[in-house]
Amino acid sequence: MLHERSTRLLVVLAGFFICNALVAEFIGVKIFAMEDTLGVTPFNWQLFGQQGSLSFTAGVLLWPVVFILTDVINEYFGRRGVRILSYVTVGLIIYAFFFAYLAINLAPATWWVSAAHQQGIPDLQVAYAYVFGQGMWTIVGSLVAFLIGQIVDVGVFSQIRQRTGERHIWLRATGSTAVSQFIDSYVVLYIAFVIGPQQWPTNLFLAVGTVNYLYKLAAAVALIPLIYLMRRAIEGYLGAERAAELKNRAAA
Repeated sequence: MLHERSTRLLVVLAGFFICNALVAEFIGVKIFAMEDTLGVTPFNWQLFGQQGSLSFTAGVLLWPVVFILTDVINEYFGRRGVRILSYVTVGLIIYAFFFAYLAINLAPATWWVSAAHQQGIPDLQVAYAYVFGQGMWTIVGSLVAFLIGQIVDVGVFSQIRQRTGERHIWLRATGSTAVSQFIDSYVVLYIAFVIGPQQWPTNLFLAVGTVNYLYKLAAAVALIPLIYLMRRAIEGYLGAERAAELKNRAAA
């Protein structure tokens, strides 16, 4: 089976899909300032009586790539392909966090704890635990939002494809992301910060969720050319006939 180009394509796409989602979960503990990173004047948004700058988790660097891969896999391997990969990804993220927590609770070597003291890190164990030991509510919220978003994404993508056929790739890719990430943006915050220990007020929850959603929507639009490039590369690799066969099977 590994001699089949379509099989090798699925392995490569699945590998990038799982890797991007897993890395996004781990780097998401860092919050960065978009305006300072780009060297521009702070935006100072005002929504629902709240005001703030454009601050996002570092995971937003990779989640747009996951959205694109979701649509590409759906295009050639259908809903079932995306769903299986989504379930596998969630299982592997749980597996990874289990061993991260296990590693945190290993007794640190005495010399290692202060090994980075000259670099301004007085206690490596505390730093390690903080970076890799994300709050349980955040992990649960992220995983639930990811699964719901993926299920909604493949459903909307398939519905649009049934109505447009091979036309308007940008519409089914952007449309599915617009709907799925609207749900994702609020679900993760609701679980992690509203019903979680921080107990965010409703106006803060709505404001931050809206800013996050608008960013994801803008990223989805900006990445539309990448979808066309990936599609051209895949069809060049598979050949027009085999690519058409996969897409017809996926659509069915």
